[in-house]
Amino acid sequence: MGQTATLKKISAQLNLSISTVSRALKNHPDISDKTKRKVKELAALMEYEPNSYAINLRTNKSRVFGLIVPDISNMFYDSFISAAEKDARKSGYSLMILQSGDDPLQEAENLKLCKHYRVDGILISMAPNSYAHELLIKYRDNGIPVVCFDKTPVSGDFDTVCIADEEAATLAAHTITRYNRKKVLAIFGNEELSITKKRRDAFLKVMEKEKKIATEIRYCANSAEARELTQQAITKTSNPDHIFCMSDEILIGVMKTLKRSKLAIPGDISILSMSNGFIPGLLNPEITYIETSGYELGHLAMKRMLENMDEQNPPKAIVLPCRLVEGESM
Repeated sequence: MGQTATLKKISAQLNLSISTVSRALKNHPDISDKTKRKVKELAALMEYEPNSYAINLRTNKSRVFGLIVPDISNMFYDSFISAAEKDARKSGYSLMILQSGDDPLQEAENLKLCKHYRVDGILISMAPNSYAHELLIKYRDNGIPVVCFDKTPVSGDFDTVCIADEEAATLAAHTITRYNRKKVLAIFGNEELSITKKRRDAFLKVMEKEKKIATEIRYCANSAEARELTQQAITKTSNPDHIFCMSDEILIGVMKTLKRSKLAIPGDISILSMSNGFIPGLLNPEITYIETSGYELGHLAMKRMLENMDEQNPPKAIVLPCRLVEGESM
């Protein structure tokens, strides 16, 4: 609008006190919703921007959380970010979103960026073979809360927010046993990750009791590897009659191969996956899956982070329950 907008100019146009305008912009409960909306609309029109640098120096708070994920394009983390950002914004915080690419070195660089920009807290899904544990302890001890989610350390040093991995894998295994399958190919993710180990061990605990079912465990790092594993499996003389997928990424690779084959789903081969819920509904037939919701996990992780903004809390392990969603692939 030509001139720099200030609280004084906004208050003059609305015939309100400067303190009322300030509190309205901060969502103070004493200010009516009607007044808040009026103030925020004019502030946006006037392109008002608070002096965030001065505020940060005065309060020693950046009002920014660092969020480190392996891959933003992954549907699970995309939905996690959506929920976390929504809840952070409601409480007056922003997110600085960084990707590690599952690379421990890049993860360490991201953590340095978080420190450089003086974030108020760090949410992180850790890379395989991460060496950030000691660094995260140092940040936590310096007053920066840390919430680990999805791929978490085995120690109890930090708040962790996870899917009920053992429960999900157990439910998956029991679901498979109900369908008279004889040869199961179970494809899991990175073998070094604690999340993979927990899901695999729980899955095998059930399957090993089923003497009539032959279970083969394989690992892959991405969709391309899952695609190749599936191709190798279905060209064997005795191909599997069921494929279990630990994640959406693995499911995508498996289905790319099966769609080019002559195998009918579920007549010749059945499919069960752990999933965020979006991909199974896009496929034909719709895939039966164990829901592992990134969106719900995002809400839980941000809730825990915001609790840590109010007071220091001892580390807590938070677990999100899972459920079976019936499709047409079993």
